[in-house]
Amino acid sequence: MSASSYRYKAILLAGISLLTCLPLHAGEPKWLQTSSSHFLVITDAGSKKGHEIAARFEQMQAVFSQLMMRQKIRMSQPIEILALQNPATYGKLAPQGTTLPAFFLRGEERVFIVVNASVPDSWRAIEHQFAHYLLDYNYPPTAPWFDEGFAEYFASLYFTDKKTELGTDPELAWPGQPAYSEQGPGLKSLTELLNNPVWLNISDVLQMRNRIVNGREGTHHTLFYAQSWMLMHYLLNQNKLAEAGTYFDLVENQRMPMAQAVQQAFGVTPAQLDQQVKDYFHSLKPLQTSLQETQTQSQLAPAAPEVVQESPLPGTLEDIASSNRELKAAEADALVAEMELRMPEHREDAIRQLQKLADDPKTETAIAHRALSWSYVQKGDSKSAFEELHSALQLNNSDPWSHFGIALAAYHSATQKGKYIQGLANTMESLQFVLDEFREFAQGYNILGWARLEGGGANGAVEAMKVAVQLSPRDESYQLRLARAFLAAKKFDEGTAVLDRLQHSHDPQVAKAAAKDLEDLPFLKKYGVSPEEQEARNQEANKMAKEIADAEPEERAQSSNPAVPAEPVIDKRPVKFVKGRILSVDCSQTPAAIVSISDGRGTLKLHVRDYKSTTVIGAGEFSCDWKNVPASINYRDGGKTQSDLVSIEIQR
Repeated sequence: MSASSYRYKAILLAGISLLTCLPLHAGEPKWLQTSSSHFLVITDAGSKKGHEIAARFEQMQAVFSQLMMRQKIRMSQPIEILALQNPATYGKLAPQGTTLPAFFLRGEERVFIVVNASVPDSWRAIEHQFAHYLLDYNYPPTAPWFDEGFAEYFASLYFTDKKTELGTDPELAWPGQPAYSEQGPGLKSLTELLNNPVWLNISDVLQMRNRIVNGREGTHHTLFYAQSWMLMHYLLNQNKLAEAGTYFDLVENQRMPMAQAVQQAFGVTPAQLDQQVKDYFHSLKPLQTSLQETQTQSQLAPAAPEVVQESPLPGTLEDIASSNRELKAAEADALVAEMELRMPEHREDAIRQLQKLADDPKTETAIAHRALSWSYVQKGDSKSAFEELHSALQLNNSDPWSHFGIALAAYHSATQKGKYIQGLANTMESLQFVLDEFREFAQGYNILGWARLEGGGANGAVEAMKVAVQLSPRDESYQLRLARAFLAAKKFDEGTAVLDRLQHSHDPQVAKAAAKDLEDLPFLKKYGVSPEEQEARNQEANKMAKEIADAEPEERAQSSNPAVPAEPVIDKRPVKFVKGRILSVDCSQTPAAIVSISDGRGTLKLHVRDYKSTTVIGAGEFSCDWKNVPASINYRDGGKTQSDLVSIEIQR
């Protein structure tokens, strides 16, 4: 062989060797952000895998829409999906003790879903939790049997290249296939449990309360889950979902006894309904066939479950659109650590990683600072949280989660520690920025309602809380805040109706709070404040009076503050709302001001005691130069005498 031929062969072999060492997606950046209509996937597994995962979630959402007969599905809490190609990396992040190829983390502001992208169809492992997410924002409150039964039914969802499959046993382990549900010695599948001739009394199943402890469900391999699954199986496939809705209205809203509600909604007694469900179960021959196959197939001969129901795909993978954006390694590392913060067992490691990223100018990102801010909020360190958020917004002023961090830090600081809120106007302005980005963000509207109520804008608070309740119909804390906004706006009938319903809540804390508000309602109507607010005012007044009484005589003489009576004068003037245009602002008597506003029918002149401390939404600060500016205003009506401005929202 000539020297030139030898060199050519060596170069060729080296090239082949180099190609075999390159990763599968060598031409692509290591980290990508893949976006579909409703989902965001952050992945190091390449664009094809990123698109596939986003498309599968779009398909799952579409199937939910079909099953629940909903034309529009709300995504009231944003979801971020982290798809990791390296099994070892996934294993380090997964919750301790889990063998599932995906897990679901529900935070206060976002949902994080983490999947092992190296496992085919790993998204199936979180179908049960995803069903709960979709129910929470798209279906009225129901009983545990409905929620758990539907979630188990939804967990059987599988997509082939040409069809959608549903109805198989979600807790059945298939030989040779990855385990998508918990497995262990002595655990029986749902079909095995229902093959037992003795079932739970259906009356007990219908009235069983929630089994969730500390946000976590117990095992699904129980007769309660099995019967709930089959009951929902029956209702969905016998087109009886509307009757189920009638049943819940009778039980939850009209508080009708369970047996009477079953008779009226379904036209049968509970015992007859129970027998119908049993007959339906025994008619599903594919379930028994699948069970027998799993018991006879060897581990070397993987099987597939017998099809129970099938339907066309809700769009193929190719039909679903997505787009990609390259992520820098520092951004991706910060996003992974931001997810880890939500896991107590990983939190300290995540904080160290984020601090390292934030301290190095080469790796510093807004993501790292906003994530550190969240960790400080959890510790109650508002000062450090705001410092991190300031750094985040300096790096990226358009990052919505950094803006939301400002609102979240203020909210926690005030509600958990009872502190006075500073920068309330900035809080509301930040929320408007976030809600422009995430228009169905229920928690954003909830905090906006709280902020408006704190700022004296009761009518604006009602508007925000109505949206929050609509977007998250099962969150009773939102409903309680809406009721209190109604009361603050003097809409006593509306507030009483909500409280009357909530005092029968299955949540003891909500029920107790609603009952207390109803008890205090006569006092509120008479004096304009709750007994607790009045007591706080009395204590402050007594404290001031004591300080004056204890002062030296000459200090008392110099004091311009007269002794404060035990019961301060309560401003009983109603708070009213007007929407129109600001005609002019007179600041000639600084810091006081007079705001002239026209609602198209007349002109109001509203007094401002100190415009520098006035709550302003939609603008950085109060301006004496406003002319012909659209605005919404809350004010205390003085009738023929002076009316005082409470808060103002500039409409841009």
